[in-house]
Amino acid sequence: MPLDAAALKASGADTVHTLLCRREAGAFQRAAKSGEELLVACTQESALFLELNEQTEGAPSVQQRPIRFVNIRETGGWSKDAARSMPKLAALIAAAQLPEAEPVSTVSYQSAGRCVVIGPAGAAQAAADLLADKLDVTLLLTQGGQGGGALAQAHEQAVSAGRVTALTGWLGQFELSWESSNPIDLDLCTRCNACVDACPEGAIDFSYQIDLSRCTSHRDCVKVCDAAGAIDFARAPQSFSERFDLVLDLSPVPLLGQHQPPQGYFHAGRDSDKLMQAVLKLRDLVGEFEKPKFFNYKSKLCAHSRNKQVGCNACVEVCSADAIRSDIKGAGGIIVEPYLCVGCGACTTVCPSGALSYATPGLAQQGLTMRTLLSSYKAAGGRDAVLLLHSQGAGKTMIEALGRAARTSRTVQGLAAHVLPLAVHHTASLGLDAWLGAIAYGASGVTVLMTDEEAPEYHAALTEQIAIGNALLAGLGLGAERLRLLQAEDVTALDGGLKSPVAPALKQAAAFAMQADKRSNLELALDHLMAQAPTVPELITLPAAGSPFGTVVVDTTKCTLCLSCVGACPSAALADNPDAPQLRFIEKNCVQCGLCESTCPEQAIKLAPRLWLADGGKARKSARVLNEQAPFRCIRCSKPFGTLKAIENMLGKLAGHPAFQGAAAERLKMCSDCRVIDLHSSTSEVRITDL
Repeated sequence: MPLDAAALKASGADTVHTLLCRREAGAFQRAAKSGEELLVACTQESALFLELNEQTEGAPSVQQRPIRFVNIRETGGWSKDAARSMPKLAALIAAAQLPEAEPVSTVSYQSAGRCVVIGPAGAAQAAADLLADKLDVTLLLTQGGQGGGALAQAHEQAVSAGRVTALTGWLGQFELSWESSNPIDLDLCTRCNACVDACPEGAIDFSYQIDLSRCTSHRDCVKVCDAAGAIDFARAPQSFSERFDLVLDLSPVPLLGQHQPPQGYFHAGRDSDKLMQAVLKLRDLVGEFEKPKFFNYKSKLCAHSRNKQVGCNACVEVCSADAIRSDIKGAGGIIVEPYLCVGCGACTTVCPSGALSYATPGLAQQGLTMRTLLSSYKAAGGRDAVLLLHSQGAGKTMIEALGRAARTSRTVQGLAAHVLPLAVHHTASLGLDAWLGAIAYGASGVTVLMTDEEAPEYHAALTEQIAIGNALLAGLGLGAERLRLLQAEDVTALDGGLKSPVAPALKQAAAFAMQADKRSNLELALDHLMAQAPTVPELITLPAAGSPFGTVVVDTTKCTLCLSCVGACPSAALADNPDAPQLRFIEKNCVQCGLCESTCPEQAIKLAPRLWLADGGKARKSARVLNEQAPFRCIRCSKPFGTLKAIENMLGKLAGHPAFQGAAAERLKMCSDCRVIDLHSSTSEVRITDL
């Protein structure tokens, strides 16, 4: 790699080596003895350096003083653009020196090793043989009749046969239900094979299940099994349910169809490579395990449901792990199952209100990392940086492969000098607020790399969010394609996708720090973008799908000012006026959840996605009147108690009802107090007349 020692030292590198591997191990050991925090610009030999640290006398352990590693080789040094990559390398080194994120709460799993293997007899038995020395294995044979292979003659595992009716749960807590109609009871069967010999149709094989389509009811098998009594054709189908810690599914079609299946569930089908990978992982899943609780949820901000009405359903629809479900029949809002959550963060990206936020790391930490990357890059002389967000899994692997390909291929460029890679737990965990924040911090663009590891739901959700962000930037005159979604299945597609034109970065970078609250970050970013925009229009129309900004349009000919929408609004965007019959609206607070629209009994409300920037954006932050009507006054005491339209509407609907005729109809025009007084006065007069 062509390294500029002076530039790298300015970014915080103490020493620049020509070959930071085994040859210069002594230099690392001397640095380790200093007791200072260590950052090593080599990830390939991280295991070596950690081992050297432990073997160095006088060096603190990694528990006392952590050692961090950063890759500057495949991400910049191995590129056709390497000679101009010093600002990028300086930025990567600066970001790698940031403090670790604050620890978050965790979710614990406990597994005693009870594993069920589901599938045809032969394949299930073979898998059980690979697991039996580590796990307590049960077999559930799912392929009836012949062709499923053979069970072992020895009764080494519990065996059942049947059709799976339900499978739910996660590592340590799976609930499996099945129905068995096999005439042979596999618990009673001694596997003497007498039934196999006796069957004239050959309807019984060594999986000890009967192919009923071939059986002609000779019942010779029943006679030879008389002593064991394992065969009974009159036995009714039986239902079973049992708990397991682990599941190995060898069915052709997965029993659990989520893109992100639960921890502890593995589907291998008939793929021998997948089977071996699953077996190796299953053998280690005994004991107690922890994972981060990836999300924070604030039910008060949730726009999913209010008053048994459904509004925003974005998180439920995008979750590829089925970890989120509606709680409309309970307390309202949603329920997020932390044991099923895999930490993709897509729910936090599509959540318009910020009720769901990503916790590992949070937005404040991610914002600090982005700002450090971009400011260090600029300070080292870099221009017009593109922030490349990629996952720590397949995305990182592909970027490293791109760097290696650039060393050997004449056509592959590698990561250009202006492309700053930033690894995140999952690409769907950062959304519109983070992307616009990056543009405000000085990025000329943000590219989100997606590979085949992401669910289709994530691709659709990020596409919608990027369309909204680009519409905002284009409306402000800051360029139409600064935000990009790059779908790459291989190195060639990644290399080609990164060669798009680069727009100039904003003249002045923002200095604000990102907050934990999504809406606050959006407002901070928008304020800075507006300040940098050549012109600020009065209105920017936004795409309808997924917009977190907009207004509500009220049909005043239908609205009766019943104010049901005010009670349903989770963000205080809609409000009444205690001094007059009015419906007020603060556009800045609206999250476009649709609860007002679904709640309105008159169907008088529609959503209109937009960003209203009249008066420099001040107008959207102030309350304005959407509808107001003259009050209806009590015909007895003249006190206002409703609106004219509401009372007229009520009178029209009850005009033909026999219970509201004559005096009863007149009482509808009275306030609650006068209604009671009038009712009692009429009753007293009737009683005096009767006397």
